[in-house]
Amino acid sequence: MYELSQQVLRTDVSGMPLEWIGYQDAVRLYYAQQVAYTCGTLLYCVHGGVNARTGLRSTIEVNSIVATYGSNHSLHGDYVPPLNNVALFRRDAHLCLYCGEHHRQAELSRDHVTPLSQGGEDCWNNVVTACKRCNNHKAGRTPEQGGLELLAVPFTPTHAEYIYLQGRRVLADQMEFLSAHFPRTSPLRARLHHGDTALRPAHRDIRVRRV
Repeated sequence: MYELSQQVLRTDVSGMPLEWIGYQDAVRLYYAQQVAYTCGTLLYCVHGGVNARTGLRSTIEVNSIVATYGSNHSLHGDYVPPLNNVALFRRDAHLCLYCGEHHRQAELSRDHVTPLSQGGEDCWNNVVTACKRCNNHKAGRTPEQGGLELLAVPFTPTHAEYIYLQGRRVLADQMEFLSAHFPRTSPLRARLHHGDTALRPAHRDIRVRRV
């Protein structure tokens, strides 16, 4: 069994990943009879009250993946996940995409490849993780203007990739389920296969182009 802090992956009835939920929300879904089916690992058994008529205590077994009725049509089409630093830093494996060094989150910053002052946008395809030293060196310049080179091309994660980036302590079965929804060309898929070293300077052949 796992601690109650372990997150549950909620999907729609078709298996499309929707969000991470805690054990309390998962239990509410069971009681509301919104759970279509479950899969993955049994995380924990949550005990409820005692039935006054039968004297039996209710128990709900919560699995790592819970499919619920209904679907979220807003996730289709031109959906773009909200940009935030936590997901951005994890997308880039907590590496500075200029010097290639691994840093703690407090030492990282969001860098706009094309600076806002030069017409760049605050969007996934124009931002990368940078250590504060490299970011200060680059300042309001493009990488070319600052004599820097990107180690990887920034990209917009799909919703399934975004859920992975937002997850805490993602279990193996949850990761397998999520990665099945990643695009075949997903940089995250390649990283999970080869490890975070795929972004390090020793592998500079992955730099398809500059942005």
